[in-house]
Amino acid sequence: MRDLVAGVRYLGRGVRWVAGHGRWWGFGLIPALVALVLYAGLLTVLALWSGDLAAWATPFADGWGSPWQGLLRGLFVALLLAGGLTLSVLTFTAVTLLIGDPFYESLSEQVEESEGGCPPGSDRPLWREIGIALRDMVHVLLRAAGFAVLLFLLGFLPFVGQTVVPALGFCVSGFFLAVELTTVAMQRRDIPVRERLRLLRGRKALAVGFGTPLVLLFLIPFVAVLLMPGAVAGATLLVRELVPVGPDAGPAVADGPEPEERAVPAAW
Repeated sequence: MRDLVAGVRYLGRGVRWVAGHGRWWGFGLIPALVALVLYAGLLTVLALWSGDLAAWATPFADGWGSPWQGLLRGLFVALLLAGGLTLSVLTFTAVTLLIGDPFYESLSEQVEESEGGCPPGSDRPLWREIGIALRDMVHVLLRAAGFAVLLFLLGFLPFVGQTVVPALGFCVSGFFLAVELTTVAMQRRDIPVRERLRLLRGRKALAVGFGTPLVLLFLIPFVAVLLMPGAVAGATLLVRELVPVGPDAGPAVADGPEPEERAVPAAW
């Protein structure tokens, strides 16, 4: 419970940091605005075609009478739109971070400097940093997509699918959103994506407490754009707890094989 509350506090601290540094807040809005226009168009297309997709996916219901056909396809449309919104929340962050890599790298560095020092980054060129971020994004999104498919299927269960599954879905989405947002500060420390997942699984409540409120807030139009700089700042502060900065502090890698060689655990 303490970690859950701490995660929410990190989000609040990040929002307060950018509120006190207005220039950086405006700086971080630019890539989020570009991504918003892109996603607004995609979600509009999904909404317009959702009825046709429901009819295509449920041909066995063509001969059903009223109201059963409408109820089934209405439920399918609702789950499809809910899945699209959830996937948008996850991919919005990843795509925005890709678009705004130089923006958010600078913002994150400023946050670390204001907190007592920023670890030295790698000497890799920008194009290679973006390539690594893209590869890591695909890795995380594939894992998140597996959970999304499972939760989508569980959504058809009576009662549980309309109560427990949505709540669980928000928590899972919050965890993976925290993974995405911590990418900037983690990548600066040269922590591989598998090790990032291990670190956040070790403090799962902290990650869920940070990411789940953002998932809920990102469902409100334009809020994702306004909160994105604060979310990156808060994620940077969270990483400083997971991987402290100091003369003896390095990536929090457990003893054993190199992170790149570790087998990825099945659980999130």
